[in-house]
Amino acid sequence: MMRKTRDYDAELRALSDKAKSIKAKKIQQLGELVTGTGADALDLDTLAGALLAAVESADAEEREAWRSRGAAFFQGRGRKAGRRAGGNGEGGNQAGAGEAQG
Repeated sequence: MMRKTRDYDAELRALSDKAKSIKAKKIQQLGELVTGTGADALDLDTLAGALLAAVESADAEEREAWRSRGAAFFQGRGRKAGRRAGGNGEGGNQAGAGEAQG
């Protein structure tokens, strides 16, 4: 019996299409995250600065606090709790959330 020849070009096209689809889905989800958290109300410079600070942060405690807040948000407690407390979606409620005011 002869083996069926593989069409490597078709396989590469299929993989490329799948990679493009995954990238597009990731971009859409990031946009939904920005909108869902209310960060779309921030100007782009502020949002970019906040994200850069998070990426550059080496403080493990601070990152864990952010992770916990994010997990709470995805469990449905994050944004709703902020609205009840008078938050405006722009981080105005941020000081009391993870740090002691003083």
